[in-house]
Amino acid sequence: MEGIANNQTNTNYGGENTLLILIVSCIATIGGFLFGFDSGVINGTVEGLQVAFNSDSAGTGFNVASMLLGCAIGAALAGRMADLYGRKTMLIISSIMFIVSAWGSGIATSSEEFIVYRVIGGIAVGAASVMTPAYISEVALARYRGRLTTIQQVAIISGLTGAFLSNYMLAEISGSALNTLWMGYDTWRWMFWVELIPASIFLFALFFIPESPRFLVAKNKTQKARSVLVRLYGQEQGQQKYLEIEKSLDQGNKHQPKISDLIDKTTKKVRPIIWIGIGLAVFQQFVGINVVFYYGAVLWQSVGFSESDSLFINVLSGSLSIGACIVAILLVDKLGRKPLLWFGSLGMAVSLAVAAYAFSTASLDANGALSLSEDMGTLALIFANLYVIFFNASWGPIMWVMLGEMFPNQIRGLGLAIAGFFQWVANFAITMTFPILLGSVGLAFAYGFYALCAVISAYFVYKYVYETKGKELEEMQG
Repeated sequence: MEGIANNQTNTNYGGENTLLILIVSCIATIGGFLFGFDSGVINGTVEGLQVAFNSDSAGTGFNVASMLLGCAIGAALAGRMADLYGRKTMLIISSIMFIVSAWGSGIATSSEEFIVYRVIGGIAVGAASVMTPAYISEVALARYRGRLTTIQQVAIISGLTGAFLSNYMLAEISGSALNTLWMGYDTWRWMFWVELIPASIFLFALFFIPESPRFLVAKNKTQKARSVLVRLYGQEQGQQKYLEIEKSLDQGNKHQPKISDLIDKTTKKVRPIIWIGIGLAVFQQFVGINVVFYYGAVLWQSVGFSESDSLFINVLSGSLSIGACIVAILLVDKLGRKPLLWFGSLGMAVSLAVAAYAFSTASLDANGALSLSEDMGTLALIFANLYVIFFNASWGPIMWVMLGEMFPNQIRGLGLAIAGFFQWVANFAITMTFPILLGSVGLAFAYGFYALCAVISAYFVYKYVYETKGKELEEMQG
């Protein structure tokens, strides 16, 4: 076993090495940080893109949403590629793509060039979004797997908040995202280039973590798998875990995943677990969270807030999100996954409905721009942020926890790939349509639709989602 594992000797054979598990999990979650940063950095650059590329609302929507096409591709390919070449290998490839995308997005001179680089970044985000929770789930034990996987969402939100904060600070230095900052380049371009720092750290750190032991068992790399498992869990527990993994992979035949595994051999239909995964992935997006993260600055400016205030509200929302994720970390392995999802759905439904009401009272000012009264502006701000809190204490992290652990070993990569693909397609649909909704039927209708989806998601959780708290991955059925 390479890297960090070779240097961990203090608890290798006397019991599980919790410190090692925590370190490699945190390194993997840098992918989540970049997922969040790459998704959130666009928030402060929308106006710069409109001016630089002379795009209308539909064109702007596609510039913003283009990354999500790459995300769908990356998520769809990453699961299968990870089954062939490994979880760690796919994370390394994604880190290189993050670097290429960050540089290219800032240097782009046309919409077409910008879209190419954003799609590359999207492939990286899509791959990281499914591989990070899969990797963490496959190195952590059941009793704290939920907490470790939830760190992925903390990393995502930290990345979003980092992007919001760097956007805000750069805009404050130059006066506006449209102004020239350093070396003759506009501020919005520097907003993209900041990502080069964490992306480079991620690439370097990945060379010091082990490959997933479950992948190694599936690829007949017995000695390496045993070594990793002993390093992670200790001699006795590591050997026992090896036998459990081997048994779950078709009684030691090292079954290689294939598309036909998604079909139930008795009913000849797609396994129910696949549909549940798709439902979780789609509803996480249909409640509209990425409208807040991608268009927050535009959203608040559209109802009368200044550019500076709008960027600061983004930072506030990101900070509240991190706090909410910490709540999820504390509760996910105590209360379970299903109760948090259900409670989050109800909380989001109420918050979105109140925000929609506040937005419905907006009027046109003398310049033809939307404006909220002071009371309604405060109400919208409070409940929009309550919505963000409910999301990040439930659906934000728990969906990724569920996808990382709910599928049986034989189809985990494929199941994640399919659910991840649908998640990013739904993300694209919501992101692409928001500018059109904003310019036609308005914020109240958009938020009302997201509230309705939150209500439906509560029913979906109650009816179809089952609890995975405390179960080892080898126990998962579907």
